[in-house]
Amino acid sequence: MLQKSAFFPGIQGPIVTIVMDGYGIAKSDVGSAIAAARKPTLDHLFANHPNITLRAHGTAVGMPSDEDMGNSEVGHNAIGAGQVYSQGASLVAEAIASGSIWQGAAWQQIIAGAKAGRGVIHFIGLFSDGNVHSHIDHLRAMILRANEEGVPVVRIHILIDGRDVPETSALEYVLPFEAFLAEVSRDGFDARIASGGGRMNITMDRYEANWSMVDKGWQTHVLGKGEQYESASAAVQALRVKFPGTIDQDLPAFVIASDGRPVGTIEDGDSVVFFNFRGDRSIEITRAFEEAGFDKFDRVRMPRVTYAGMLQYDGDLKLPKRFLVDPPAILDTMGEWFAKSGITQFACSETQKFGHVTYFWNGNRSNKFDGETYQEVSSDVVPFEQRPWMKAAEIADAMIEALQSGQYRTLRCNFANGDMVGHTGSFRAATMAIEAVDLQLARILPVVKALGGVALITADHGNADEMYEIDKKTRQPAQNPDGSFKAKTSHTLNPVPLILYDAVTGGKLGLRPLPGAGLSNIAATITHLLGFEKHAKWDESLLEVRQG
Repeated sequence: MLQKSAFFPGIQGPIVTIVMDGYGIAKSDVGSAIAAARKPTLDHLFANHPNITLRAHGTAVGMPSDEDMGNSEVGHNAIGAGQVYSQGASLVAEAIASGSIWQGAAWQQIIAGAKAGRGVIHFIGLFSDGNVHSHIDHLRAMILRANEEGVPVVRIHILIDGRDVPETSALEYVLPFEAFLAEVSRDGFDARIASGGGRMNITMDRYEANWSMVDKGWQTHVLGKGEQYESASAAVQALRVKFPGTIDQDLPAFVIASDGRPVGTIEDGDSVVFFNFRGDRSIEITRAFEEAGFDKFDRVRMPRVTYAGMLQYDGDLKLPKRFLVDPPAILDTMGEWFAKSGITQFACSETQKFGHVTYFWNGNRSNKFDGETYQEVSSDVVPFEQRPWMKAAEIADAMIEALQSGQYRTLRCNFANGDMVGHTGSFRAATMAIEAVDLQLARILPVVKALGGVALITADHGNADEMYEIDKKTRQPAQNPDGSFKAKTSHTLNPVPLILYDAVTGGKLGLRPLPGAGLSNIAATITHLLGFEKHAKWDESLLEVRQG
């Protein structure tokens, strides 16, 4: 168990951690929905309580370089683990660079399975270089390797991004990729895009929020049912005309056909690789391929395939059974050591981020630790810009009830608003999202104070802090041909806040702005607030205790 601290005896009341998802600290107010929002609670916190900024992207959260944005998965991993682990993007890139991925049993089984069947490998996944869920370079490498190993046919099923990359950038990926496929398709090798659709329309649901997305993906990728086009580029162009104003992530499903026949249905004897490395939006489609007793929708037919994920998406559930790259083994998490030390824990969020305060927080572990209680608030299945307040009030209700129960020594929650609404590109909706979270902070913090507790308020990455693409030369919002601002729907590279709400010690507590401090420093900080020493593997605490 954790040792009692000689540094600080601990706060007597509860220690609360609040994650404002998608809340970064931008260098400028230009294009910032956070700056434009009316947020009196946060303004008061920044003006009157200790606060610093933390790194939440790049190498600070285990990504390959500091040009890589952070995301909710790696952010919550870092917070919960108290240390930085190399994440999916790094692990896959390293495995491809070293060639170890090709020597692994999973890849060899994919090749063998295809050759023993119809000679077809299907690759399904997010089609961009956003490096949050996948990277197009990983896909290219696998296609080239399949060709080298004598697999005659490759079919690609693309999930169009527009969320981790610019909102209408699909053709910037599709057109060069079609040219690449045409170039490599020679000497008996045939590689083509077979189907696709927007990532928020088909296939990539998470936390069982909307199984109909996965159903549509199955119909499209496996059965080849849907509106037909001669190429992916033709599909994107036609769908933009048919559904004006629709951004890439919401594009309807499409099927590529030749002479009225789909070019790439998934059949018995094929191999299938889901090439996303991030787990949360990969689990449900994996279940559809692997569960014999699957009952979430009618699959119509279940092809006998050799299936693999890029990584194992859930280590507890062993999904998928076959995976190309070993995921990071995240050990000695905050949740584990709090449980060993008898510290009771409460975690709450709505469906869209529930796994982040549970599964990812606990090092990609599905099962609870002893003394943990989870509460999930069901998310609405509506476009987030239409209801930007989401379930913030209900999360606050649950947190207040849990606080007042007196059962928990430490509590955590995630408000998804700034991220999920920020991804829509709607500036006005994003300001409302920030305002909704601010209102709920105003409800929770007085309860924390009344119980003699303190709160740490932070974020996992930026998003709503930059809602427009910024012209690098003018530093002003970039414009579309019609004069409107070009929306930015991706995460940002900005730092995030860490605010210490302390209304019980008379100002004795502060935060140390350690050089390079990041999300992984939060675990030790919480631990010191509880009156314990941090685990030896964790990064340093940021808590400062002032004399007097």
